[in-house]
Amino acid sequence: MSSSKHSSALRRLALSVLQPGFVGTEAPDWILRDIGDGLASVVLFSRNIVSAEQVARLTGRLRAENPDLIVAIDEEAGDVTRIESATGSSRPGNFALGTVDDAELTEAVAADLGRQLRAAGVSLDYAPSADVNSNPDNPIIGVRSFGSDPDVVSRHTAAWIRGLQSSGVAACAKHFPGHGDVAVDSHHDLPSYPAGREEIAAQALPPFRAAVAAGVRAVMSGHLLVPAYDPDLPATLSRRILHGLLREELGFDGLVVSDAIEMGAVTRRYGIDGATVKAVAAGVDAVCVGGESAEEATVALLVEALTTAVTGGELPEERLAGAADRVREFARWSAGLRAAGDAGTVGTTAGDGIGHVAARRAVRLTGAARAVLPLTAAPHVVELAPVTNMAIGKETPWGVAGPLRDRLPGTTSVRVRGQELEEGTVALERCALEPAAGRPLVIVARDAARHAWMSRAVTGLTAARPDAIVVEMGLPGTSTTAAAQIFTHGASAASGAAAAEVLTTTSAG
Repeated sequence: MSSSKHSSALRRLALSVLQPGFVGTEAPDWILRDIGDGLASVVLFSRNIVSAEQVARLTGRLRAENPDLIVAIDEEAGDVTRIESATGSSRPGNFALGTVDDAELTEAVAADLGRQLRAAGVSLDYAPSADVNSNPDNPIIGVRSFGSDPDVVSRHTAAWIRGLQSSGVAACAKHFPGHGDVAVDSHHDLPSYPAGREEIAAQALPPFRAAVAAGVRAVMSGHLLVPAYDPDLPATLSRRILHGLLREELGFDGLVVSDAIEMGAVTRRYGIDGATVKAVAAGVDAVCVGGESAEEATVALLVEALTTAVTGGELPEERLAGAADRVREFARWSAGLRAAGDAGTVGTTAGDGIGHVAARRAVRLTGAARAVLPLTAAPHVVELAPVTNMAIGKETPWGVAGPLRDRLPGTTSVRVRGQELEEGTVALERCALEPAAGRPLVIVARDAARHAWMSRAVTGLTAARPDAIVVEMGLPGTSTTAAAQIFTHGASAASGAAAAEVLTTTSAG
């Protein structure tokens, strides 16, 4: 083969193992050109989405260049939503589903999501999170996990995969080998999972085994250090973890996708180009080039890094070719899955209302809450807003005030951030207690147990107003307060609407 032919063949191989995002609601020329040159996948984020019809047009235009193009999305439902980022998800997330613990319900919710994604032209969903949330202080997983019990997480991971794939959209179990027991957000730095192999086998791996048994054909690696398997390299860059553990021990022979390669956990040490080469060398087949760095220049840089690594002997050509083969095989399989899927209609959101049914079933009340409901007068709602991790879209609405206002016109609300309380620019007395004088007070928290300022605010407000109702939309803490409490187990729009329904219709009985 001549060197120019060889270099263009190498470039095709390099392009085929990237899964880049892009900016805009229409297909940019460079993406269309790269698809023509061998790019086999793209990933959509909320910045690409205005409406279901627009996404269907966008994916149709992309697939005009390659009918088997893998169109991926990072859509977990619940708190992490892209397809409904403007409105909040009409389906609850994993923690709510794990709380209900009805595998048939989980399967039905995922099938409903699958119909919506398939109608929009999506063929691969970077979900479900198969992480076991064994560390309640985890800043990145939390309500994205089905729970802290490996059996529950395994059962619902399998059900979610079956449901999604029954609608024609491929699932992707993440974040291998398990991101649930860490205390650092991998968007920013490298977390470590210090458990021994026996504990990992008992705690973190069962949901991934269940995912493989349920027919998952894609697994996403996590950017975390697992010293029991590899003391030096994070899972995404570790052959011992991706090949030794995932391929050989768990018997997975599908597509290995990296978590977004621009995340600080891997780029701070190796740069985005170095991390990409190391990931493919270690056994990643498709490199997700997600959020912030999705542009033509980044893709060109990574193609250059991969081809140079091959010609320089750092990356064996057969490893790159093997990754490209797996991508092609997955593309063919997912195109067949899409063709056979249970059709939805463009614009579907929770077609049969299953998302609302599931969110309502996940709501739990204390006895004190039952005694004071239903609310009959319009309340004042105080929403305590944490700084959320980067997986959760800043633009995604959440809370209870909006849906409560629909049910009780005259409902007023304020949203308070920790920084405002700490700086003294906002006082709870003025914004929370005074407007609530003579009327019901509803306090909405999101992971109060993880945020000292938030638990202090809840404690102070309930001391001043023992009749207040607290709605916790994150992980329930070990709260001993006697206050009336409602737990939604997630902050999706569906969960907010379910809380509003409970607040206005539940009475002791």
